[in-house]
Amino acid sequence: MELYNLKHPSQVVNFSEAVQLGLGKDRGLFFPKSIPVLENMDELLALPFAARSKRILGAWLASELGQESVDKLVDHAFTFDAPLVKADDNRACLELFHGPTLAFKDFGARFMAQCVNLLAGDNKLTILTATSGDTGAAVADAFYGLDAVQVVVMYPKGKISELQEKMFTTLGKNIHTVAVTSDFDDCQTLVKQAFDDSDIRDGLHLNSANSINISRLLAQICYYFEAVAQAKRHSDDEVVISVPSGNFGNLTAGLFAKAMGLPVKRFIAATNSNDTVPRYLAAGDWAPNSTVATMSNAMDVSEPSNWPRVEAICEAMGWPLSSITGLALTEAQTSAALAELYQLGYQSEPHAAIAAQALSSELKAGETGIFLGTAHPAKFKDVVDVQLNINLPLPPELEAVVDKPILSAQIAADFEQLKTHLFKTLT
Repeated sequence: MELYNLKHPSQVVNFSEAVQLGLGKDRGLFFPKSIPVLENMDELLALPFAARSKRILGAWLASELGQESVDKLVDHAFTFDAPLVKADDNRACLELFHGPTLAFKDFGARFMAQCVNLLAGDNKLTILTATSGDTGAAVADAFYGLDAVQVVVMYPKGKISELQEKMFTTLGKNIHTVAVTSDFDDCQTLVKQAFDDSDIRDGLHLNSANSINISRLLAQICYYFEAVAQAKRHSDDEVVISVPSGNFGNLTAGLFAKAMGLPVKRFIAATNSNDTVPRYLAAGDWAPNSTVATMSNAMDVSEPSNWPRVEAICEAMGWPLSSITGLALTEAQTSAALAELYQLGYQSEPHAAIAAQALSSELKAGETGIFLGTAHPAKFKDVVDVQLNINLPLPPELEAVVDKPILSAQIAADFEQLKTHLFKTLT
C-alpha cells in the first residue's frame, strides 16, 4: 500500500511508515495512491462481520503485510458486535458502542494498537493525541500496558462529560493524561505544534492515534459494510447514512467504503452548532468560527483535521462535494431530537440524535436511513438524565470508574508548558 502526503505529494510512504509517522511533512495527511474496489458485493455482504473485515482490510494491506497478518489483526481488534437497531419505520441506528470503552473509536483504536504492536519492533513510541471525548478512552484502553508505548492524551478541561473523562484519566501506568484549560481545537493545535518540534518528535518518537492516523480510518471502513449488510437483509431500499461529525474521520471512512464499491446512495454530515462544514458545503466559504460548547461535546470541533481527505476522496472519485449533505442542529433541535427518539422507544444520546434528526429532514421515498450511534447513552448520563428527566443506569464499564480518582495533570493552552510537561513525564 502506497500513500502520499496531501501537502507534499512527493513524500510517499508505505502503510507501516504511515502508521508509525502518523503525519507527513508540514503536518500533511497521508492519502492512498489508489483505492481498491471490491467485487462480488452480494457475496461479501453475506459474510459475518469479522470474515468480511478480513477481506476488506486485506484489499488494502495484504500485499504489504500478508493476508495471515491481516487476519490476526482483525481477530484481535474486532471482538464485539455492531448491531443495527430499528428506531422507527425508516431509520435504524448502527450501534458502535459495544466495545470495551462503549464508543465507536474502539474499532479504530484497537486496530491501530495491534498494527503498532506488529510494526514497531524494538522501537519505543510515544502516542500523543487530543480528544473531544471518546478517543481518549478508546486509545488508552487499546494501548494500556504495552511496554513499548507511552500514551499522552490531552483534552479540554471541563468540556467533556465526567464519565468520559474517568474512563481514560484513572488508569495510570503508561497512560498519561493532560487537562488543557481551553477547547478541543486548541488541544489539536498543541498536538500539531508538538509534531513540528524536532526535539519532541524525534526525541520521544512521536506518533498520533487521532483519526489522522490511516490505520484507524481503515478499521472504520469495516463497520459501514456491516451497516449496509444488515440493512439489506430487511429492505431493498437505497441506503442513506447520517454521520454525527466532529473531526470528520468517521465520514472519511464512510466515503472510502463507498469508493470501494459499498452501495450507499449518499451521506449526510450532521453537526452541532460548530457548523463549519455545513456552511462550507452550502456557500463554498471555509470560515471556522470559535468553537462553541454544546451537549454533543465530542463534536465540538470548528476546524476538522480530516476534511482534506474528504475532498481528496471526492476528487479521486469524481464526486462533487455537493453529493454530501451538510446539516447543523441547534441545542434546542438536539434536545427535541433526543426526546423524539425516546418517545419512539429508542434510548439514544445527543450525537446520535443529531444524526437521526438529519435523516428525518432528508430521507426520500425508496430510501432507508442509518444513523451512527457513536457512544453508549450512559457516557452522557449527565445530559441525557436532564434532557429526558430520567435516571439512566450505568453499564458495568462505567460503574467501575465512578469512584476512581482522576490522575490528570493540568496546563494552559501553551506549547512551552506542554513541552516541559512531556519531557518531565516521559524521560
